[in-house]
Amino acid sequence: MQLFERLRAGAPGPWARYIGHPFVRALGDGTLPREKFQRFLIQDYLFLVQYARAWMLLAYKLDEPAEMREAMATATALLETELPLHIGYCAGWGIVEAELAAAPASLECIAYTRYVLEVGHAGDALELMAALAPCIAGYAEIGAALAPGLAPDNPYRDWVAAYTGADYLGSVTAALALMQRLAERAGAEARFEKLQRIFTQATACEAAFWETGWR
Repeated sequence: MQLFERLRAGAPGPWARYIGHPFVRALGDGTLPREKFQRFLIQDYLFLVQYARAWMLLAYKLDEPAEMREAMATATALLETELPLHIGYCAGWGIVEAELAAAPASLECIAYTRYVLEVGHAGDALELMAALAPCIAGYAEIGAALAPGLAPDNPYRDWVAAYTGADYLGSVTAALALMQRLAERAGAEARFEKLQRIFTQATACEAAFWETGWR
């Protein structure tokens, strides 16, 4: 079993709360109030800026130039693909990017981003990957679960589609392959319990992050 699969299996409760949060279910059936989605997108914009920084930090911690390029490619995709998706949605509501950038971060956003960056600064590349993986892999799982049941008039179809497209899924595959290579080189088995704690905490942060829009 690959490291990601083991870590996911080791956090069944937090993972289920993350993937099956009421916010996600309402998004899928199209009943999520626009103001809740708007609050979430603003906070997710702030989160993604810091998440991109964490991928850049991963590039710094990697030894192989090819792997450094992979990490930087993910950071670039976050800044050039995911952020514009959020900016585009908000522009339709009359909210410009400068307002997004100036918005106060929620406690959930602060806690999550600080945790990931703290893991990255204190640990090595593999530990940072354990903190990064729930976000990138979880959104692909959410997209795959929601896409088949989306109604044609679901207002969030484009958002879900962004996480089911070939480009995003390719990024997920590359990230998990990198994680596995690091696991094989960096002695994952000897410190599996620590990696599990990091992964489980990051997953719990993901589940809590939905509350920025849901409450």
